[in-house]
This record gives sequence, C-alpha cells and structure tokens, in this order.
Amino acid sequence: MPAKAAAASPAAPAGASAAVVATPNTLMDGTAVKLRLAETITSANAKVGQSVSFEVVDEVDVMGVMVVPKGAQALATVTEAQSKRSMGRGGKLDVNIDSMRLADGEKAALRATEGGKGGGHTGAMTAGIVGTAIVFFPAAPLLLFIHGKDISIPKGTEVTAFVAGDMHLEMAKFVPQDAPGVVAGTAVAQMASLAVDASVAGADIEVDGAFVGNTPSTVSVAAGKHEITVKKSGYQDWTRNMTVSGGAVRVSAEMVAK
Repeated sequence: MPAKAAAASPAAPAGASAAVVATPNTLMDGTAVKLRLAETITSANAKVGQSVSFEVVDEVDVMGVMVVPKGAQALATVTEAQSKRSMGRGGKLDVNIDSMRLADGEKAALRATEGGKGGGHTGAMTAGIVGTAIVFFPAAPLLLFIHGKDISIPKGTEVTAFVAGDMHLEMAKFVPQDAPGVVAGTAVAQMASLAVDASVAGADIEVDGAFVGNTPSTVSVAAGKHEITVKKSGYQDWTRNMTVSGGAVRVSAEMVAK
C-alpha cells in the first residue's frame, strides 16, 4: 500500500517566475538538504521534546565552497508521541525538522517543505505506513495512525529537508587559510589525517574547542598537540589530548551515558 502523498500546492499565477536568483555569500532559502536518520525512533518510547539526530547525506556548497560537510549533524524534535493503547488504538508520532550544523559551527534552520508557506520554520515528519517511507505535509503537523500498532522509523531512513530563510555567510570561515609566511607545499607536509569515531553516531567533534564535524568523520589537522573532544546530548563529554606528528591517526571515543 503506497504512502499517502502531500496535498498539491496551488498553481503559480500566469507569468510568475519559479527561478530563484542566488545571492552572493548566502545559503539560500529552499536549498534542498538530504538527511539520514541516525537513530531509530518509535512511538513506544519516544518522549515529547526529545531531540532526534540526523546526519547530512551530501555536502552543501555555496559559490563552490563547502559550507555543510557530509556527515554534519541535523536535529529534529519529537512534538507528539503516544504508544499503542487498548481497544486496538494505534500509536502517534510527530517529529519536527529543526536545524543543521554548518562547517563553521553555526546552525541553519530547516523546514520540511520547499515553499515557505505552511509549516513555518519547522516541518512535520511522520512515518509512512509501509517500509521506511516518510511523507512531509505542508500544512499543520499531521499525526499518523496505524491501527493497533506502534509507529517506528528505523535508523538510516532518508528524507529531504529545506533551508528555512536566507542565511548570509562569512565565507572566510569556510575557506582554508594558509599560515602566514608558510610555503604551501610545506604546510601540506605538516598536516595529518585524523579519523574520529565513537560508540554513538552523530556526536559532535571538536578539535581545540572548534567544531569540525560529526562522528564518524576524518579531518585534517596541523602536526602538533591537540585536544580532541566528542560530545553528544545525554552522554558525558569524551576528551583526549594527543600529539599528532603526521600521517593518519585514528581515535575512537567510548561514550558513557549520563
């Protein structure tokens, strides 16, 4: 049985242009972002207000510069959750897409529909009746009812969200800068590859206090001493101080629940 489709949008007035003119140094409103659910959520144990982690499937570029890396964290919030009840009454589950993390550590607001009308800055997401389908609804949040069963959206489910509102960017924060007075070839020779993994996916990675991505990720760092910190809501921060001399280094954080 196919998942229900969203209601069709009204036709655009005659002569209206659908083209969006890009603004320099701006992450444009309506930019599509493919997301992958980083954890399974179910109406059996989800709580209203609970944060739900997603990861960005494909990097997002502005003017040819990567501003959202692949694997970056995106967040949603459970706004309605109720487990299955007696008399064959099914569960309810409603999740709002909220934001994603940019490469400079800032957050960009997301919504579930491409157009800005209906749904505001956040959008409702509900599980489809079959498989891992997810349907976005352009109007108010819609609750999904499944007769006598809990609703479960499995880890790995992919959805498409959209940037909510134009966001001006300081592009200098996204373009790698050579150290003053250092020859480019020498700088490359002094860089190392740092692969960071954790026992939970989608955790924030910070190197010397700066956000660099989400687990699992591989980042480039300068040779020398660094403080690597892995953070995730509901877990104790994991920190390790280490000296990187070059080549490839791998670290794995064992996260401990609070």
